[in-house]
Amino acid sequence: MPHDVLLLTILIAPVVLLMFFRVNAVLVFLSLCLGEVLVRYVAGNANSLLTFVAPNVPPNILNVLQVVVLLAPVVLTSMFMVGTVHGKGKLVLNILPAVGVGLLGVLLAVPLLPPGQRFGIESQDLWAQLTKLQALIVGASAFVGLVFLWAQRHRLGAKERD
Repeated sequence: MPHDVLLLTILIAPVVLLMFFRVNAVLVFLSLCLGEVLVRYVAGNANSLLTFVAPNVPPNILNVLQVVVLLAPVVLTSMFMVGTVHGKGKLVLNILPAVGVGLLGVLLAVPLLPPGQRFGIESQDLWAQLTKLQALIVGASAFVGLVFLWAQRHRLGAKERD
């Protein structure tokens, strides 16, 4: 049961936090994508350096380091973008990319968790359903993010002409 709660928390917390703090979820989604690139290309070197400097570091610390590298851009972007969504209509529309952040965040973070937590979550039915839908989740979230970015560009261009 605790793994169910952890999985649901990882899914729902970003949506709630982004909406409560009125953070532009499209930018957070892009930051999450950046975090994945950093994990893929930088975290391995950081892990190697850490094990070279401190050879007795427990493997769980290396997993935690990868999660930190994944989420650091998300946290920083969220902090800098607090209050950037104005108006109820925009806030309601912000739910779509916020859900994308939650879903993609789960898909990217769970495989990086320490083995005990990871296997507990991966044994859940909800996880099985999410992994079956991962291509749809990534594609739909990316499409929604692009549409929202393009819509913002149109408004920004109109302000610059005035």
